[in-house]
Amino acid sequence: MEAKHPDLSCVDCGLCGCGATEGHYPEFCLTTHLDENAREAALSCSLEPENNRIAIAAAEVEYEGYGRCTRVEEIIRFARKIGAEKLGIAACVGLISEARTLAKILRVNGFEVYGAACKVGAVPKTDIGIPEVCEKVGPTMCNPILQAELLNRAGTDLNLVVGLCVGHDSLFYKYSEALCTTVVTKDRVLAHNPAAALYTTGSYYKRLLQKQEDPEQHSSQSIK
Repeated sequence: MEAKHPDLSCVDCGLCGCGATEGHYPEFCLTTHLDENAREAALSCSLEPENNRIAIAAAEVEYEGYGRCTRVEEIIRFARKIGAEKLGIAACVGLISEARTLAKILRVNGFEVYGAACKVGAVPKTDIGIPEVCEKVGPTMCNPILQAELLNRAGTDLNLVVGLCVGHDSLFYKYSEALCTTVVTKDRVLAHNPAAALYTTGSYYKRLLQKQEDPEQHSSQSIK
């Protein structure tokens, strides 16, 4: 059955019937209009041995620590369940103190830890064509691809991201050979709690509900 509003999706739904035994669904629901081939392909992929092992471990961690365990505790439980012994930490240098604390926690819990900071290699930003104006927040480029390569060479079983910048984290995920999960998501304004902006769009951050100004124009003018 074809959806009446094909441009609408899960982010437009307030019912979330898919998470209940007997749920209610909007007329545009992806579940009730699901292509069976897509469903079966995803299910088949979930049943592949490695994916299945990870999916089961994740579900068990969710159940066992629901509302009780911090994310760090959940990561420890998850790592144990999947048999990860050597954990990699890809950290922002701005959160190196937090990364060191995380490493200490992980080592106390019996894991081998190996980390790479974002500025590793000390490569100038301009070496890869980053505009000189960007040097105002530091001359050295973030190097997520090198971070991933170093952790790959170290043979890590699970990599943990601690505060990599938007986009830099994307490149790290792309080039990491090991499975990844995030410990800290960077938000310099909100003490690394980006969800706070979502909770306050009706008050302090109502500006987020307005179209954001494109910084490209200002960047190009500054560069000139």
